[in-house]
Amino acid sequence: MTRPNWLHRPGALDLAGSGDLGGVWWKSGIIEFREGTIPNSNSRAERMALQTRVKLAKLDAPKVPGLDHDTLIRIYRTMFLSRRLDDREIQLKRQNKIYFQISSAGHEAVCAAMGLFLRPGVDWIYPYYRDRTLCLMLGMTPVEMLLAAVGAKDDPSSGGRQMPSHWGQPKLNIVSKSSCTGTQFVQAVGAAEATLYYEGRSKALAQAKRAPLGEYVNHEHDEIVYVSGGDGATSEGEFWESLNVACAKKLPLLYLVEDNGYAISVPIEVQTAGGSISKLVRGFPGLHVAECDGTDPIEGYSVCKEAVAYCRERRGPALIHAHVTRPYSHSLSDDEKLYKSPEEREEEARRDPISKFALFLVREGILDQKQIETLEAEIDNEVRDAADHALAAEEPSIDSIRMNVYSPDVDPTSAAFEAEPQLRGAPKTMVEMVALTLSDEMARDERITVFGEDVADASREDNLKHVKGKGGVFKATAGLQRKYGHDRVFNTPLAEASIVGRAVGMATRGLKPVAEIQFFDYIWPAMMQIRDELCVMRWRSNGAFKAPVVLRVAIGGYLTGGGVYHSQSGESIFTHCPGLRVVMPSTALDVAGLLRTAIRCDDPVMFLEHKHLYRQPYNRSENPGSDFTIPFGKARMVKEGADLSIITYGAVVHRAEVAAAQLEREGVSVEIIDLRSLSPYDWEAIAATVRKTHRVIVAYEDMLSWGYGAEIAARIADELFEELDAPVKRVAAMDTFCAYQPKLEDVILPQTSHIAAAVKQLLEY
Repeated sequence: MTRPNWLHRPGALDLAGSGDLGGVWWKSGIIEFREGTIPNSNSRAERMALQTRVKLAKLDAPKVPGLDHDTLIRIYRTMFLSRRLDDREIQLKRQNKIYFQISSAGHEAVCAAMGLFLRPGVDWIYPYYRDRTLCLMLGMTPVEMLLAAVGAKDDPSSGGRQMPSHWGQPKLNIVSKSSCTGTQFVQAVGAAEATLYYEGRSKALAQAKRAPLGEYVNHEHDEIVYVSGGDGATSEGEFWESLNVACAKKLPLLYLVEDNGYAISVPIEVQTAGGSISKLVRGFPGLHVAECDGTDPIEGYSVCKEAVAYCRERRGPALIHAHVTRPYSHSLSDDEKLYKSPEEREEEARRDPISKFALFLVREGILDQKQIETLEAEIDNEVRDAADHALAAEEPSIDSIRMNVYSPDVDPTSAAFEAEPQLRGAPKTMVEMVALTLSDEMARDERITVFGEDVADASREDNLKHVKGKGGVFKATAGLQRKYGHDRVFNTPLAEASIVGRAVGMATRGLKPVAEIQFFDYIWPAMMQIRDELCVMRWRSNGAFKAPVVLRVAIGGYLTGGGVYHSQSGESIFTHCPGLRVVMPSTALDVAGLLRTAIRCDDPVMFLEHKHLYRQPYNRSENPGSDFTIPFGKARMVKEGADLSIITYGAVVHRAEVAAAQLEREGVSVEIIDLRSLSPYDWEAIAATVRKTHRVIVAYEDMLSWGYGAEIAARIADELFEELDAPVKRVAAMDTFCAYQPKLEDVILPQTSHIAAAVKQLLEY
């Protein structure tokens, strides 16, 4: 395995024995630092010398109950173990035996203190990549951490799929972490919402336990959710969106902001107005805010204890602002000497929590010098043995790369989802069928929650006595809140990243969220949550976690007045995302079958609902029954023909039908295939119609260049070239934006006349 070019550093040495590297002297497998190489000082004598000028609090046992002799030693042992694991990874990286390293150095003390109060397997943990000490306190082992560093097959966090320090351990409720900064905050909100949801709905909990990965679904009456991040992450919008929801709903969510003063090279005064995040957030109602020296585990213990109790007592969320230090560079791809002065680095070294706490233990008579040396030697041996184990571990097989892109337990393309409709009742429009299908599924599965902007009938429930209720801007969720309650159907703040992130957190906890993005045009703030979190959760955790969210999105133009920001297409952007299923029905019957499959499958699904089709009379259907499903990846034969095939989907289907009817009168027989499922799509149906007619048009509403139809056309040309009697032709929108003026929209978007003209042109080839 080779490492990326950007990780190569000039002058790297092989530290197989002993030597010198930039002031670092290493021997016997332990990294140490020579006299005067502050701040990355790591030898005990040097560290203690620095601390002689540091004022340390005296331990007052009656004021800090719980911090007995054994607990203090456990804290130091875990802190030192964490540091030595960082040092070992640095050594291995220098030797080209691992491929990336980012340390937790300087953050150990507050994380060790927090680890005394969080309960592994009970509380839910959304950790920061510098939370090594916390994860050790909760039960992760040095071997597990180093398996991640070498990218081993048995790495419990990702099976070698993620960088090291991207923690994840389902048996400990440590939820898989990505590299994205701040995305964890809104997911933790969703997890905390699940905590409160399960408290009142035991049936939902039982259903979640029976679902795939249900063995990791659990709930305790006083559980809390923990989420952490660095000071830089608080600049992300998701941090503020999460606080807004957490305080509004009084969620049992504990934030730990580990402020080391830098986001890589950007100092805190540039990141945060006024240089203090705790000062900025004090105005949030019901938020318990505390500030502490995060390099002092004694002070951290008291602050963490109070904050955890606040959350367990269901008084609302809490935020701890811990001032820590970063004695090493951001990562081994960074060199802090380029932006930190020597004086600043020396001051950081004086605040190093390892040497501070070692000196404290000696001064308080908890351990003497010899006992500390013995303890540290034991840890060095433990880390050495763990490294040897990890380096000998089996690598992932090449065949594993496709595993856990999608659910291995539920295949929505299978015959299990084939069902015949049992039609009854009056015909319903597409939008009416959305509401009907959601209602049926909510009655069947108590895990389902429906939320988004304006989806509730009325957030002020008392108003429902006097008003009809909203139920979505298109009425697609009308009546659901009245029927199933405000905890299952509710409005959210206008914050798309928060909507999707909360859904990811709920789904990770075993719920089945059906979230709505009101207009496709406004989905872009949620792109990070969709592409880097929702789609990737199962794969990056090697199947340990999942996020089977259904994301309903109103899409498309032909609105005669929708304009630039209510008419966008762009489905190809999301079909380009592995792990995400994308469907787009064009009839009410297909809405019922595909939406039900989306809810019952075990993958995240983007369910695209074309606004123009919501209330059309030509695509209505009777109710097909509460068990009607349609497999993904199975196209619909709209019309059989012999002379030419049109492959299409969405609102263009009807335009193709009208064009085909006109051409039929001229003696031209056109076959029409409605893909309806865009990822996966029905290649067999495409191949069959091409082999039948030998001429094909791919028609779609998105822009011609780089649109969804381009992939279909390219594959036909690649794999079915010998079957073609003419080139594959595309009919699509112009490469511009959709205008508000209807006459302009008619020119920009593909129309019946465009399709008919393309058919005639292709037949003349």
